[in-house]
Amino acid sequence: MSGFKLTFLAIFVLALSACASVLAPKVETNAMALKAGEYQLDPNHGALLFKVQHFGLSDFVGRFEVFDASLDFNPDNPQQASLEAIITIASLDIANDDFAKTLIGPSWLNAGQYPQARFVSQSIEITGDNTGIVHGQLSLNGITKPVDMTVSFNGGAQVLLTGKYTIGFTARASFSRSAFGIDKFASFVGDEIMIEFSGEFQRQR
Repeated sequence: MSGFKLTFLAIFVLALSACASVLAPKVETNAMALKAGEYQLDPNHGALLFKVQHFGLSDFVGRFEVFDASLDFNPDNPQQASLEAIITIASLDIANDDFAKTLIGPSWLNAGQYPQARFVSQSIEITGDNTGIVHGQLSLNGITKPVDMTVSFNGGAQVLLTGKYTIGFTARASFSRSAFGIDKFASFVGDEIMIEFSGEFQRQR
């Protein structure tokens, strides 16, 4: 490779590094430094997984592709934060399309009659500098029951690429599927459903 090409390549790499440095947000990890306001889930940066034991040998894992969530948060009074999430049941995605149709059918998640699941927070319990438990109500398959969700705050930053102040969270919850009337094949499919979420919320105002 000629000296000119090497020089050009070096300049190009340095330019890319400079751009990345400028675009990378300065993330604030102190939850008390967050901006108060109303937040909406960024649909391009969110993942919602579920796990259930199969034969006691492994976790069967799937995800929901369509869901939304809103958050109203004030760092001066985090216990009063409110969260609402809505999941489109028919957006279930697993490795087997035919089995996915079975799972959203009337014997399992019953998406035809109850197309959405909804989680609405009732109170927030602060457990650490960046952790908490969201106590709320989950509505699934026409049944509403209390469910707790452990939440970890990952940070907040002004994102230049979107122009939005953005905060990130991970969360986990578990509940009994039979409590929501989903009890098929209890002898070899676990009763406990584990939910894992990771996503970013953009400040609206």
